[in-house]
Amino acid sequence: MNDAIEGAGEARRRRDKTTALHKAARERILIIDGAMGTMIQQHKLEEEGYRAERFADHSKDVKGNNDLLVLTQPKIIEEIHDQYLAAGADIVETNTFNAQRISLADYHMEPLAYEINLVAAQLARAAVDRWSARTPDRPRFVAGAIGPT
Repeated sequence: MNDAIEGAGEARRRRDKTTALHKAARERILIIDGAMGTMIQQHKLEEEGYRAERFADHSKDVKGNNDLLVLTQPKIIEEIHDQYLAAGADIVETNTFNAQRISLADYHMEPLAYEINLVAAQLARAAVDRWSARTPDRPRFVAGAIGPT
């Protein structure tokens, strides 16, 4: 029974957010964040920065796997979301441009697709919720980023 109640609550929250998005789009031009990759590059991470402790012994180089940073460098991703929101973005994208099995195969990390997507969505949601709480009259939103694959 609790699962059914929680599911209904989640459906209601989604409906409320969709309604708020439609309302905001009728009232103003909504600004979406910019490129995550260029913002990540500013941090000049080397291989060790991408790996962090969790993937220190991974069999393949992972530098360039920007989606992995939601697991290994979440503070950087949170900071980037906050920078875009501070600059006026209404919508932030999850850091998941290549977070699917085909692209992750380049790094031998296919099994991480679900976890990366989940954590990326949670990081974006937390940033958006913080900013929306500061200015309840101007809610912010999360969009899932999907790359060319």
